[in-house]
Amino acid sequence: MKTKKNILYGLYDDEQDLLRAIKESNERGLKIYDVYTPFPVHGLDPVLGLKESRLHIAGFIFGLTGALTAFLFMTWIYVRDWPNIFGGKPYWPVPAFIPITFELTVLFAGVGMTVAYFIVNGLRMKTHTEVLDPRITDDKFCIAYDITGGADHENQYERLLKETGASYVGTKEVSDL
Repeated sequence: MKTKKNILYGLYDDEQDLLRAIKESNERGLKIYDVYTPFPVHGLDPVLGLKESRLHIAGFIFGLTGALTAFLFMTWIYVRDWPNIFGGKPYWPVPAFIPITFELTVLFAGVGMTVAYFIVNGLRMKTHTEVLDPRITDDKFCIAYDITGGADHENQYERLLKETGASYVGTKEVSDL
């Protein structure tokens, strides 16, 4: 069942203003709903208190699975299932396995990391996201607060946004999945 949330957001023209506003919000103990930027901002993750992603560990595991699958399958074919001598080559020609092993390593890592990313982030086919303001995807930086609770918090959040130099402050009702 979809519920509606009221989101108060402020748009900033510069990423340094955004970082200062986030620090000020953290100092005042205000809970940030989300931060939107048109490009990656250096230093944003530590200020928001986000942990480092473990996607690279999953990529290593998927790649290792692909390499082992290729290498062990080719070993089984050439040594156990169909041992033929081609032009005096040995039964177990390891250097010949390298290209296919590399390709399956890349394939498993790429597909596995993509699937893991979509699962962890809750993305699926036909996921609809509502954009708070079209300028966020162009050249503005945004801090969003969930103000569904009450009007006393709304004034506090709005005052913070104006004090920290937000060029625009607005509200929007969005559906929560």
